[in-house]
Amino acid sequence: MGKVKAGGVIQNTGLALVGVMAVPDKPGVAGAILKTLAQSGLNVQFIVQLLDLDDNAHVVFCVDQDDLSTSLAVLGEVKAEIGAQEITYKGDVAIVSIFGPDFRERPGVAGTMFSALAGVGINILSISTSISTVSCVVESDDVARATEALQEAFDLP
Repeated sequence: MGKVKAGGVIQNTGLALVGVMAVPDKPGVAGAILKTLAQSGLNVQFIVQLLDLDDNAHVVFCVDQDDLSTSLAVLGEVKAEIGAQEITYKGDVAIVSIFGPDFRERPGVAGTMFSALAGVGINILSISTSISTVSCVVESDDVARATEALQEAFDLP
């Protein structure tokens, strides 16, 4: 079987990964977090939310590295209001994405991407997808190797 076709690889560097962890799952939690950040002029990229086995939500997202300290201060103000147990962060991360039309109709995109990254020893910190994009947060130091691995793994124009 040939390589999976994709439109290209995108990278976004200079980011920090922030997690609002163990929040009781209820309506409005993600809205409260993101609205609070927006009111402080902070742009959020790459958002993912999940529920754990105890029905707690974990909201993880990226902000510009330069906005990390402000983001943490703002989130500290809303932490008690939403019932979050912890605010976590990791600086010096990047997003690497593969994109293309109609990914929802092309099996193997995510598996190919994740296997290619694993094949060069890159750990994925977080994953998010859309109809046309699969994105991973990785350490900034891994961006060049990640991009090269994805360019080799996919059939790109």
